[in-house]
Amino acid sequence: MKKLKAMLYAWISKKFMDGCSNYNTLAVRKACRSKAQGRAVFAKHGVPHAQGTIFLWPWTAHKFAKEHGFPLVIKPNVSGYSRGSYFPINNFKQLYKAIALAKIWWPTTVIEQYLEGANYRVLATDHSLVSVIRRYAPFVVGNGKDTISQLIDEENQVREQMQLHPVIFPLKKDEPVIKYLANHNYSLQSVPADGAQVELFHRVALAPGGVVETIDRNTIPEENRELFYQVVKMFDANVFGIDVIFEKGIETSYKEQKCIFIEVNSRPYIKMHYYPRYGEKDDLSAGIAELDQLEIGDKDIF
Repeated sequence: MKKLKAMLYAWISKKFMDGCSNYNTLAVRKACRSKAQGRAVFAKHGVPHAQGTIFLWPWTAHKFAKEHGFPLVIKPNVSGYSRGSYFPINNFKQLYKAIALAKIWWPTTVIEQYLEGANYRVLATDHSLVSVIRRYAPFVVGNGKDTISQLIDEENQVREQMQLHPVIFPLKKDEPVIKYLANHNYSLQSVPADGAQVELFHRVALAPGGVVETIDRNTIPEENRELFYQVVKMFDANVFGIDVIFEKGIETSYKEQKCIFIEVNSRPYIKMHYYPRYGEKDDLSAGIAELDQLEIGDKDIF
């Protein structure tokens, strides 16, 4: 049976978690597989997080939206790489569409309040910050003369020159991008003003063309560092990829602004920390060397 489980887990890892790290025990991974589990631990320990609920039937989400208002987030209760996640949702039409699409990935679905702000992935142990990156949805910056289509081509050339592929994907000109632009009064032939940042898609994820920026760990205040360490300790984990949104930014204490811890990732995709589009590449060598020394007997069991 153990061999069978190992084979199954190896297949799942290759199919759905290619490039993800594996530094936590099975007990830790089981304790945070779903969004609901993470939110429950956050609530127990007073970690700032979004109000939310799990639902099977859409009317539960409808009731939540009427009670808490918009913007909201819809995402599968179990998923990775932001698959099936939709945000920000600003009306009931968007809500119903997001529910239908999220349920393709998992039958039970999470609805949460959404916070407008800067989205980060913090790679942390219980005593150190290994790396911190800010994540951006796909976008281009106008120069007052080129169309969005041309700006996409120019940005993709930059990504190719920086050798960001295949971790950071090229920007797209597909139907979802065209529809998203249309909903924001743009088209591929629009010419944005000089300096105008035009978002091309709603998801902060790599697959649709999102990028990352390295954040200097020295700029992060002690209160924030300690909170990240405490989150790792709450689950008795070795390392987590912690997803968090700060209204003003991670360089300001969480006590002086709104912030929402979204989820913890027990098998974080460390590879993307090596391919920033903005900022200097982080030196993760010391942190990774420490993690590589760990002996985890059941790391290959799902």
